[in-house]
Amino acid sequence: MADSEIQNGFPELKNDLILRAARGEGTERVPIWVMRQAGRYLPEFLKLKEENNADFFKMVQTPELACELTLQPIRRFPLDAAIIFSDILVIPQALGMTVLMIPGKGPVFPEPLREPSDIEKLKQEVDLEKSLGYVFRAITLTRHKLEGRVPLIGFSGAPWTLMCYMIEGESSKTFIKARKFLNQHLQTSSRLLQQLTDLIVDYLVLQVQAGAQMLQVFESHAEILGYDTFTLCSLPYLKQIAEKVKEKLGTDAVPMTIFAKGAHYAIKDLSQIGYDVVSLDWTVSPKDARIVAPTVTLQGNLDPACLYSSHEDLAHAVKNMLRKFGAQRYIANLGHGMHPDHDPEKLATFIETVHSYSETMNERKSSFSLDS
Repeated sequence: MADSEIQNGFPELKNDLILRAARGEGTERVPIWVMRQAGRYLPEFLKLKEENNADFFKMVQTPELACELTLQPIRRFPLDAAIIFSDILVIPQALGMTVLMIPGKGPVFPEPLREPSDIEKLKQEVDLEKSLGYVFRAITLTRHKLEGRVPLIGFSGAPWTLMCYMIEGESSKTFIKARKFLNQHLQTSSRLLQQLTDLIVDYLVLQVQAGAQMLQVFESHAEILGYDTFTLCSLPYLKQIAEKVKEKLGTDAVPMTIFAKGAHYAIKDLSQIGYDVVSLDWTVSPKDARIVAPTVTLQGNLDPACLYSSHEDLAHAVKNMLRKFGAQRYIANLGHGMHPDHDPEKLATFIETVHSYSETMNERKSSFSLDS
């Protein structure tokens, strides 16, 4: 489908705060959204799951359910963006791999890649519009259902993160099998990483053509790599993704965010490879990040565990975070995703504190400028 055929007819956007912040434009307050804002911490999520007798991937692969789940947190909270309900592992599925979501364990690949020859089992020609059409239909449907209230974010896992799962076969703290494969079979690994990169580029472009207004790339397992390995096996592919997506869509088409969890050693590098926003986990000092990455918007980075504290302590932590980041060129978020046992009311406190305190910060700055 042509871009014009899809884009025409979408409701007019009423809140572009996050898009302006991502592009480095001035904002009247700090925009906020949170990773995994649609999920098991919401009672309405659990109710929908039960009513439809749906496992995780059934919800991802059913556009109407994915749309409804995307909208749930937007109805409940005054967030500034929605992110499509999906999963990073749809790419390995499109390549022909089976992925199961096991309750209490997470994603499991019954037949992971173990030897270099296993790479040949992957589909070499992938029709993304056919194999992942449910994602694009969910995006288009959700864009309409949002009625322009907030922008819609699309996303993908990064090549190294996807390779980790495809080789390890399940989640892991160390992903030692994937790291062993990388070091023993570097040429084959490079080939796989490039194959994933090319697929991710096309996948993200199709998401924008379906209606996504912002994109985020998740490099969830950067923390298990040293700096030299990261700059060899992750960074070049992340750079390709940003450059090729913008080449295909136009440099000003949609803002792009990179979130490389644990890559505190590479914030400067990440800020120089074509992304508009660098998202930070909670182990990173906002002040240090501002120094090494002055040319991009920053996103993050409240420790998700702060949502277990009292409302008063949570508000204090949020204000402290805002003071460190400042009120401009900044998108408030968690340093990772919501936890299943988080109290939704704590997220409400987080959001309200960002709204009120960042407005106050901007007012003070404006008053100071006038006085001076």
